[in-house]
Amino acid sequence: MYARYYDLLYRDKDYVSESKYVHELINHYNSSIGRILNLGCGTGKHDYALADLGYTITGVDLSEEMASQAQANIPKNISHRLNFLTGDIREINLNTTFDAVVSLFHVVSYQVRNQDIISTIDTAYRHLNEGGIFIFDCWYGPGVLTDPPVVRIKRIADSGINVTRLAEPDINSIENTVDVNYTILINQAKSKEIYEIKETHKMRYFFVPEIDLFIKDKFELLAVKEWLTDKEPGLDTWNAVFILQKS
Repeated sequence: MYARYYDLLYRDKDYVSESKYVHELINHYNSSIGRILNLGCGTGKHDYALADLGYTITGVDLSEEMASQAQANIPKNISHRLNFLTGDIREINLNTTFDAVVSLFHVVSYQVRNQDIISTIDTAYRHLNEGGIFIFDCWYGPGVLTDPPVVRIKRIADSGINVTRLAEPDINSIENTVDVNYTILINQAKSKEIYEIKETHKMRYFFVPEIDLFIKDKFELLAVKEWLTDKEPGLDTWNAVFILQKS
């Protein structure tokens, strides 16, 4: 159900600027990249923006509804550069390789068990050409623990509905996870009917040494940065981006 309101809830997210940032990282670390695999593509907004920059993208998402939305809404001028599939990023094998793999908007933080993150890294590894780049962002442990998540309310509307989302976090410092408990109220403007959706999204925050251990013998860690800046991540960093190269 959450997928149905995803684009409305994140319509203020600047996918174009974020994709340009990823483009800059790609150019800095491997300018020969043309084909990209996106693990956890959602409704395809990053993919559309990257295709506008000249890349050919295959997007994969666990949600059939999101992957279908992404495929159905491809702009015609870039349709030859985009393809979307439903699949589990921990298991999928497309039997082809790419110049780069990306996983954006905290998809890696949804991999909460050690085996989940290991399997996701394995997926990236087997789909990359030699020397290929894997770029992902995630919740950054030092920032999360320094500035713990708090209750947040988001209200947004379009011509047909009003949506209120309440996010109540529950941090587990033993597992390095946060249960984000969502209550979403949908108010239909015409009928005045109100629907309620409750979902819990378990998110994991990561530290550089554990990522180093997870990628051992597969990737070289080229850099860790604060997302959307070139700053070194610190205690005030909630979102970090890791740039890895297949070794």
